[in-house]
Amino acid sequence: MRLLPGALILWLVLTSASAADDQSTLRAREAGAALARANVDQAITLYTEALADKSLPNERRAIILTDRGVAHARRQSPKEAIDDFNRAIQLYPEYAAVYNNRGNVLLGVGAVREAMKDFDRALVLAPGYAAAFSNRAGAHMRLAQIDLAVADYTKAIALVPANPAAFTGRGRAHLAAYRPQSAIRDFARAVTLDARFSAAYRGRAEAKMAVDGNDEAIEDFSRAIAFEARNANLYLLRGTAYLEAGNAASAIKDFATAIELSPQTAWGYVARGFAYAKAEAYEDALNDFARAIELDPRSPKAFAYRAWTYRQQQQPELGLRDVDRALRLDANSAEAHWARGEIHAAQGRASQAIADLHKALSLDLDLKEATRALSRLGVKAGAEEAEVADAGMEGWRVLHKGRQFVASSERYPRLKVDIEMLGKGEPRILEWDVKTAPFAGIGVLRFHSGTVDGPRGPEEVEQIAIVDLQAHAVLGMETQRRGSRLAKLTWDDGKLSIASADGTSDELQLRQTKIAAPAPPPPKRYAGEQKGPSWPPWGGSGRKAKTLFDLIFGN
Repeated sequence: MRLLPGALILWLVLTSASAADDQSTLRAREAGAALARANVDQAITLYTEALADKSLPNERRAIILTDRGVAHARRQSPKEAIDDFNRAIQLYPEYAAVYNNRGNVLLGVGAVREAMKDFDRALVLAPGYAAAFSNRAGAHMRLAQIDLAVADYTKAIALVPANPAAFTGRGRAHLAAYRPQSAIRDFARAVTLDARFSAAYRGRAEAKMAVDGNDEAIEDFSRAIAFEARNANLYLLRGTAYLEAGNAASAIKDFATAIELSPQTAWGYVARGFAYAKAEAYEDALNDFARAIELDPRSPKAFAYRAWTYRQQQQPELGLRDVDRALRLDANSAEAHWARGEIHAAQGRASQAIADLHKALSLDLDLKEATRALSRLGVKAGAEEAEVADAGMEGWRVLHKGRQFVASSERYPRLKVDIEMLGKGEPRILEWDVKTAPFAGIGVLRFHSGTVDGPRGPEEVEQIAIVDLQAHAVLGMETQRRGSRLAKLTWDDGKLSIASADGTSDELQLRQTKIAAPAPPPPKRYAGEQKGPSWPPWGGSGRKAKTLFDLIFGN
């Protein structure tokens, strides 16, 4: 979401017809047009000329100051922007937009709690201010207050349902809360609203990677790159997806492009070095790790991945030396524990290897290399699964594993459905429905996904997972009920149209077939109710998502 000047509309309200052609009005209008064309310096000059009129009333002067502050912010001059916003507040303290704008700049410079106060003030003055809800949600995200962020993004969406930035923000919040299907849904809504919104393509790609949809992720990263061809981070992320898909050659090309665009940052060399090592081009890998260490001598990841490369070259002593260096830099380096575990495994020290690999996953649950290493040792990775009491129904049960709930059925042993909780409470399966022709092989699993705060008190939330029984895959997840609001599902012409209980609409293209699902046919419906990714693979810090400041100011 971009920060836009508020003067043009309010100025017309405050300016009488007789004053419409005076010099300050003309300068302010010209400045607004220049700002819209991204001629920031020209806009600042024109706003300054408009402010030279000593006869301006306080309200008008405050509006022009606010707009000049926006221009300063777009020029990456936060001090000048905040100075203008402060002066505007002194002249016109009831102007909600100036608090919202100052909050955005404060958020961009890391003063999160001060920004929160400004967004709160803006919403007191203007309770229907969608942008302020969206921006306050961004502040909640910075403070890791994910549920509060989702609530604020949801309010922003209810006020302006055609705003792709709010859907993208909520998708980011869902992804941070390990709800990739909910994230995918919101990112998809964003790109439906604006097919050129690259941040939504990027977000959806990252969510697809979280559910191992690497090919689809590559497609979305490519769409984002089409709009941001010089964004090095996008090439890093797409390269990661290629690497996960087993295409090291394409990964190396993308990492090389990232290095060309940002040659003085170490992470590109670490990424390419890892890809070279995967492709068994060990000398190229070692050259890249050496360059990464030269650029950032305190990078534990560079030492850890070089250690793994030495292990591949059957030089465990050199590898262990690099592991020690990585752990001295960061005792909680998941990559270092993984690399040491791999070296122990290669030398036949299985118990020590398993301990290190489990330690790596305890530090970073998304480190897939550690999961794969444990699998090669015949060990199940991650937390122990525990069945949630009274959460299942005939044939279905719900397991709690680490930070996730997963539903499984004895009738469909290859199908796993992530149960994404949107609110407080325990999950509970409520209904299972297998469709008949022409949608045979499609199932709908309805489940309780928690209790959230609504405008009139707590609201029960139910979701549905639409699954393809032949592909053993979740096709989508939707809100079936929220409080008294129910979704409407229309099955027609090869697709499922959904008017969700959260007030939005979606459409899923479904595979149609006359062939029944291969599993023994269950009863059509079990009625009743029983009560009770970080990417990249070398760790989360390689990924720098667009900040709210980036979205606001278009960087």
